[in-house]
Amino acid sequence: MEACIAELREAAAGELQLLLNEPLSKHTTWKIGGPADLVILPRTKEQLITAVQLLHKHEVPWINLGRGSNMLVGDNGIRGAVIKPSGGLDYVTFEGTTAIAGGAYSFIKLSVMAGKAGLTGLEFAGGIPGTVGGAVYMNAGALGSDVSRIFKYADIVLETGELVRYGLEDMGFAYRHSILQEQRGTVVEAGFELAAGDRMEIASAMATYKERRLRTQPIQLASAGSVFRNPPGDFAARLIQEAGLKGFSIGGAQVSEQHANFIVNTGQATARDVLALMSHIQGTVEERAGVKLVPEVRVVGER
Repeated sequence: MEACIAELREAAAGELQLLLNEPLSKHTTWKIGGPADLVILPRTKEQLITAVQLLHKHEVPWINLGRGSNMLVGDNGIRGAVIKPSGGLDYVTFEGTTAIAGGAYSFIKLSVMAGKAGLTGLEFAGGIPGTVGGAVYMNAGALGSDVSRIFKYADIVLETGELVRYGLEDMGFAYRHSILQEQRGTVVEAGFELAAGDRMEIASAMATYKERRLRTQPIQLASAGSVFRNPPGDFAARLIQEAGLKGFSIGGAQVSEQHANFIVNTGQATARDVLALMSHIQGTVEERAGVKLVPEVRVVGER
């Protein structure tokens, strides 16, 4: 690791930000997670490519981290490196009806900016926390739509450091799934094909969705969004609620009183608390409804 860090500093001439033994609780929406040996914050495509190439050369294990939503980091942290794109990879432009955004750009903000540009198709993203890169990775979705419906392309740095452009046919999109969950890579930029729409109608729809989120989701508490995938033809939240688990807690982790598919950090939750609560939810729902809930959140690191 030391040799890799030295080369990273030398290659970037001191311009690449490196954080050692960084608590990942500072970088996740659950506010949970032990320290990573190294957090790399590339601000440009070139810095990202250099970082990935050197990690590959030195055989240092690494994972991607966007805004830390939809992720549970173990209490003992992550051995190896975490790549968190930032700075110059946080941008958006519009070319006709195509929205082009950097991998570090907020997915919620992208939906807002598209609406202001009079482009429809991203309204569903108004309540999805995280980055554009994370949304592509997860094929994020809501309100009956998802990334695959509007996806045009993504520029991706593969784990060897090679930069490639993937189109829709390359991404292997399925429910909350993309090829990036099997073939590791970091999204540098993504393009989304939208359609011309009425700004007032788009703004009205987004305001309605926002009001609904405020009413039904515990956005004032630390969470990671939906914890379990919706089973075919049903909703995880309904199954959890009907199992009588709203408000049930283990340690500092609690099933939200507002939305049963959210687990909130009431203040001092650990990853161990969350995992125990997830296991209890799965067991209870399977016993009562015969359905095995599958986690949507990504669990990483040492427990």
